[in-house]
Amino acid sequence: MLSRIAESLFWIGRYVERADDTARLLDVHVQILLEDPWAEEDLACRSLLSVMDRPAPPEKVAVGREYVLDMLAYDRFAPSSIAGSLVSARENARRAREIISTELWECLNTTWNQLPSHMRPARPHDYFTWVRERAAIVAGIMDSATSRDDTFSFMMLGRSIERADMTARLLATRALAGSAGPGWTTLLRSCGAHEAFLRTYRGTASDERAAGFLLLDRLFPRSIVFALNQAEASLAALEPVVDRATVDDARRHIGHVRTNLEYRPLGEVLDNLPQEMEKVQRACSAASDAIRGRYFPSGAATTWVGEAL
Repeated sequence: MLSRIAESLFWIGRYVERADDTARLLDVHVQILLEDPWAEEDLACRSLLSVMDRPAPPEKVAVGREYVLDMLAYDRFAPSSIAGSLVSARENARRAREIISTELWECLNTTWNQLPSHMRPARPHDYFTWVRERAAIVAGIMDSATSRDDTFSFMMLGRSIERADMTARLLATRALAGSAGPGWTTLLRSCGAHEAFLRTYRGTASDERAAGFLLLDRLFPRSIVFALNQAEASLAALEPVVDRATVDDARRHIGHVRTNLEYRPLGEVLDNLPQEMEKVQRACSAASDAIRGRYFPSGAATTWVGEAL
């Protein structure tokens, strides 16, 4: 497979997952600001921009939900926003048109065509719901109509790394916001994890168990450990280990942060949750750089896949 095609497949997976997870994060954030009249909107919005690695205005400028939505939801030219991610996913699909299925191309192209009519609705929740539905359709087509070859492995690799990174950001917003932030039940619902969590623990819910479920559950697809395991499996499928004494850089970064979470006491991780989630984000970024160097070597800059985390 040509490296430019592999790169486009990798970023299709990442951008679709980024749009989905950013919509989930913003939906929780905006809902909290609407429901809590005592919430410090400026502080909450600045914390969110910080977690998303986006610059905030000077201190004298008030930051509200409209500013956050403009920057993280509706900006078609920023690859870290929802709209920008959908545009970039469609552009990468166009570049890999000879490899991906017609169904997947039509789904991403239709999403791109419908995007202007769904932006800036009366209720942001309607926009976020539409984004999540479109991302679910893309994921369904990828899972049901793609051969389990390198095409599937590259898309799953991108999706898994992005999912681990974005779930870490979601947990970091909860930790930084403290009591003013969303509760664990709200976070579970935003990840579609609430019912799975209740079935797992037979209704005996607690904050520690909810955090552990999103961090460490080996069976739930949106937990960080599950996503990191899936990324490792995709890397193994792309290049099985032939030298038993070495491991490639991307698998080393992912494996190190996964074991750091998986084999430590949960309480120890939760005591330093923002720092631990920053480690996950750094590991995902380092793994992405290692994958780029290994599979997508190029002397020319490719502007449509900039690493804007």
